[in-house]
Amino acid sequence: MKKATNTTKLGLAEMLKGGVIMDVVNAEQAKIAEDAGACAVMALERVPAQIRAEGGVARASDPAMIVSIQKAVSIPVMAKCRIGHFAEARILEALGVDFIDESEVLTVADDEFHIEKASFRVPFVCGCRDLGEALRRITEGASLLRTKGEAGTGDVVEAVKHLRKLRTQIRRVSVMEVDELVSEGKNLGAPVELLLKVKETGKLPVPNFAAGGIATPADAALCMALGAEALFVGSGIFLSDDAPKRARAIVTAATYWQDADKLAEVSTALGQPMKSVQAASLLTHERFAERGR
Repeated sequence: MKKATNTTKLGLAEMLKGGVIMDVVNAEQAKIAEDAGACAVMALERVPAQIRAEGGVARASDPAMIVSIQKAVSIPVMAKCRIGHFAEARILEALGVDFIDESEVLTVADDEFHIEKASFRVPFVCGCRDLGEALRRITEGASLLRTKGEAGTGDVVEAVKHLRKLRTQIRRVSVMEVDELVSEGKNLGAPVELLLKVKETGKLPVPNFAAGGIATPADAALCMALGAEALFVGSGIFLSDDAPKRARAIVTAATYWQDADKLAEVSTALGQPMKSVQAASLLTHERFAERGR
């Protein structure tokens, strides 16, 4: 594919709705994710909890690992690059990944600018905490958004906060007069034309998924109930006692999030979840979500 229109990129993002994208670090985990019903995998060398614990500079993954995962599964394969690191993004595009995540989980490469994403043929996913961040990333060319949450903690509180804030801000914009949107655009640092689209449709112009701290089927159901259109799950699966069982349970929860009986069934006897960290206990410099405004 030499060119990809915004419509094409958006269509690829729409196809992931209702599903679960799982972080994986090798082909074996990717197969577990595919067998559990994941709609895509995110290839990276360390899951967010490991990046948080080990520190240092976290970069884009070794291409050999990404290629091995591409060969192992038939579902879409995503990969992460550092914020602002367009050279890493070009390498990932050359590898033929299906989405690039310009991710705050990796160390920031450019603390002032994000990647200009519209000129790439591969679609991008970016994190956001509020409507302003969401619309700025869309302006740069993002085709898919995810709430940032606080990756690698197993604490869903920040993902919930971001989902609720987005929903509240979208409702507020929906009832504004058109002339009020100019002032709101200045407040949010967002283009007025995108605010007009939000007002007209009552939603973001691209799909919005949830991420960060989702560790149980109940976490997954909570995020879907708060308006997430799909889920990214990282450390919560492969750092738990029984990864295949928990992976299947979270995929089921994303589908049957309104069915309490089904949620009770899939939540039973899963073993221990990942070792968690309270997001509120993290210092500002330890918070991934603070990166890349």
